[in-house]
Amino acid sequence: MNLNEQQIDRYSRHIILNDVGVEGQEKILNGKVLIIGTGGLGAPAALYLAAAGVGTIGLVDSDNVELSNLQRQVIHFTPDVGKPKVLSAKEKITAINPDVKVVTYKTRVYSGNIADIIKDYDFIIDGTDNFAAKFLINDACVLSGKPFSHGGILRFDGQAITDVCLRRRLRKMLCRHVRRQAYWERSQECSAQYRQQRP
Repeated sequence: MNLNEQQIDRYSRHIILNDVGVEGQEKILNGKVLIIGTGGLGAPAALYLAAAGVGTIGLVDSDNVELSNLQRQVIHFTPDVGKPKVLSAKEKITAINPDVKVVTYKTRVYSGNIADIIKDYDFIIDGTDNFAAKFLINDACVLSGKPFSHGGILRFDGQAITDVCLRRRLRKMLCRHVRRQAYWERSQECSAQYRQQRP
């Protein structure tokens, strides 16, 4: 992929960085990031990724924009009230950077659709606001070998966790499961033997 003149100008601040350069910017343009939740966490992430030139951004959210969203969900504007959040966000991403392909999913993630949604992306960002979704995203990413980042905010506190060492973690998780299973089976055998020995 060769950058055109407009792209060289747009991404010049990246290109002059030794750790990025032209090759790095081309990798960014070829990157695919999925953002689950386009609210207070996903909205700024989407804007910054679009500005940076991430080539494909997927957006997952089932909600429509509400007036109460606007004080923190910076990708949505007053005329967007009532509009699906994924469409509102897509419009802003396209306006900030026409190089970006935006794929929208107006749905919630659940066990029946998450594997199919995340499969084509290089990195997953969890911007959801409930533990059930966070656990689901975590499990799906670990099982699929996808690097991911969780974000969480409550009032004035926030946290972020990024996991890119998935294969090692999955192996440890499976090893612990196998050890627990072996321990359980052995304890059942011992219990059975003990019961047989009792008069």
